[in-house]
Amino acid sequence: MADQRVLVHTSRQRVRWGDMDMLGHVNNTVYFRYMEQARIEWIYALAGGAGYDDGHGPVIVNASCNFSVPLVYPADVEVRMSIGDPGRTSIGSYYDLTVDGRRYADGAARMVWTERASGRPVPLPSHVLSLLDAGR
Repeated sequence: MADQRVLVHTSRQRVRWGDMDMLGHVNNTVYFRYMEQARIEWIYALAGGAGYDDGHGPVIVNASCNFSVPLVYPADVEVRMSIGDPGRTSIGSYYDLTVDGRRYADGAARMVWTERASGRPVPLPSHVLSLLDAGR
């Protein structure tokens, strides 16, 4: 079956002056923070605004970013987060970073659901998998 991605969250974030480096554009590491913020917003929304207090939740096992155009202050970046490519305990998250409809970067992060106390992987929650079914 081909990978199907489902849009699950959109985050608007202001580029701050301090996000830039001495070269006059947003530092590469900050793009990962923009993606992280979108992911955390989605996780909290998914858990009813309370975060994960049931002892289970996702951790990131890898992350990547493709930089297309340098972001500069001032700007509002829109981060669109999709999920797809589910496994038994993990799922892919994908990000498009745009300003005024123009793509500046895209990225991905693999999330593995774990039991926090042991750090061991657990099966993906049904409410996460149902988002993929709803997107079909």
